[in-house]
Amino acid sequence: MIVQIIGIGLIGGSFALDIKSAFPKAEIFGSDADEKNLKKAKELGIVDDVAKLGDVGHADVVIVAVPVDVANGVITQVLNLVNENTLVFDTGSTKSGLCKNIANHPNRRNFLASHPIAGTEFSGPQAAIANLYRNKTNIICEVEKTAFKLQERALDIFQKLEMRIRYMDPVSHDRHIAYVSHLSHISSFMLGKTVLEKERNERDIFDLAGSGFASTVRLAKSSPAMWSPIFQENKENVLETLKEYINNLTHFKELIEKDDFQEVYNEMQRTNHIKSILNGIN
Repeated sequence: MIVQIIGIGLIGGSFALDIKSAFPKAEIFGSDADEKNLKKAKELGIVDDVAKLGDVGHADVVIVAVPVDVANGVITQVLNLVNENTLVFDTGSTKSGLCKNIANHPNRRNFLASHPIAGTEFSGPQAAIANLYRNKTNIICEVEKTAFKLQERALDIFQKLEMRIRYMDPVSHDRHIAYVSHLSHISSFMLGKTVLEKERNERDIFDLAGSGFASTVRLAKSSPAMWSPIFQENKENVLETLKEYINNLTHFKELIEKDDFQEVYNEMQRTNHIKSILNGIN
């Protein structure tokens, strides 16, 4: 199996490592707009060799792992060049715009819209880690628009990487992911901003920040180059989630102002139900 990965960062690089492990005979080629990323990926043994975007016609599988603001253009270019037996799938966290953009492409059947919900706050090929996708959910959109034999190839890859599969339409995907992913990143960035603005002494931040602060602000270390385009692509849903979040913050602030700490307690107790959800649903 010849696999070409476009975008050799955390996501693309981790796919390379896991596919190498699951398919020992696979040949992994990397493409990236940043020559330093390509050089690093080859030095680390993440890819076997580098390739140009124009080489995708020789691949059995093409994985597009680039920021969502350039994904539309890259995927269109790829679909222009692939042969009828090439599977193309992406890893982006927005789907509505992309699926609309390629809806009438003559090679639409080659493409599988996917979103593996996995990652860390780090970026670049040096951030790639093995088993990143094990037991992680992979959301697939518009599966019926992908050629069946290519669906089978994709599912074989995902299953061997031990991913969980969830099917969803693009509009529902973008709405749900705005709440459970995009909002958490915004919250983390803005918490970090608030602390940086008010705690001018960096030593105080380092010495006084507990594990709660560290875990909550962890996502603020994520790449702005990746996340700013995501917020732009999913603007409508992001604004809706922000409005609801701000309303909840305002209500909580008002309860404290009124010294209604019984209701503060009640609000937190009701929210504790999130623990049972995150611990797993049978």
